[in-house]
Amino acid sequence: MFKMEDKSLLLKLTGELPLFKIIDFLLENKGMDFSKSDISKQAGISRASLFNYWGEIEKQGIVKVTRSFGKTKLYTINTNNPVTQRIIELEKTLINEAMTKAKKEMIIEN
Repeated sequence: MFKMEDKSLLLKLTGELPLFKIIDFLLENKGMDFSKSDISKQAGISRASLFNYWGEIEKQGIVKVTRSFGKTKLYTINTNNPVTQRIIELEKTLINEAMTKAKKEMIIEN
């Protein structure tokens, strides 16, 4: 499981607002599902911060429920959501730009 230790390119651009930490964590762990408690711990934010943003994240369809047991629901990033798709596109662009910059720096050094 990915833990937020190094800042992703997305967080370097957007800053470390809890909203972006939540989304970044879920993107980095695409295909996996987590409880809200796990998301807050692994994203490095308080449960209170998670709950401040969670309603809007659900309302926008950025996350979806994958399964439930008892009162606990597990969530994953909704990659079919247009907002999520744009965020993924942004992340891919940031990665491509970073790779291009790194290649240019390697050429200059050699």
